[in-house]
Amino acid sequence: MLSLNLLSACAWILLLRRALATPLPDDLQTRGGSGPYQLVSLRIEGLTSTIYEAPIISNPRNVTTASGGTHLCNGQNLDANPQPGATPTTALDAASKLPKFGFPFDGTFQTQFDDFFITSIGDSTNNDDQFWGLLVNFQFTPVGGCQFETKTNDKVLWAFDAFNAQYFLELSGPKAGVKGEELEVRVVDGTTGTPVEGASVGGATTNATGYASITPAKIGLLQLKATKTGSVRSNRLDVIVA
Repeated sequence: MLSLNLLSACAWILLLRRALATPLPDDLQTRGGSGPYQLVSLRIEGLTSTIYEAPIISNPRNVTTASGGTHLCNGQNLDANPQPGATPTTALDAASKLPKFGFPFDGTFQTQFDDFFITSIGDSTNNDDQFWGLLVNFQFTPVGGCQFETKTNDKVLWAFDAFNAQYFLELSGPKAGVKGEELEVRVVDGTTGTPVEGASVGGATTNATGYASITPAKIGLLQLKATKTGSVRSNRLDVIVA
């Protein structure tokens, strides 16, 4: 018989999938990069922990920071796009305002780029050697966070100390497993697809091909993230263990 923990985990995941699969109301429909609202996968990796990792819906909007003031952020900043759209910075702003999951962030506004320069998110603040960086689908954006328009299901990553990172870890593996039986996961550099050796995940260490074997010790929802010194930690992998 399935345990209550496993049933709870299954129910949570089913509800999340149902919510994400349910069409939005007409006024919230996603319309590619040109529509007013956009659903993306947002991840914010701070110095010591993950600040946020979940889907988020955002739209072109005024963004306000203590250091930069209030400015329109809609993808048309510095005439970057012909139509307004949601951006990585509007996703950041929307997530910061979520009840119970919100977080502070700040940034100056650079008039020459018509864009915000993010200086702090959560408890991680820029210093002389470490800065926040922005990647979409594991690639650095060529323009600022208010100029770049996102597309549906883009993977938006705000990463602290991004410009000194050796790797941007990407973790993959099965979504289900069995207690006491090995499951295999893999870690690669998301920017290149190159296997990463020596990454830690679930108490195991990846080999030269990026693989590691993990044996779940209990039934329920197993949440895994890969880490490696000098690299940005990975996305979360959720595994249902029966």
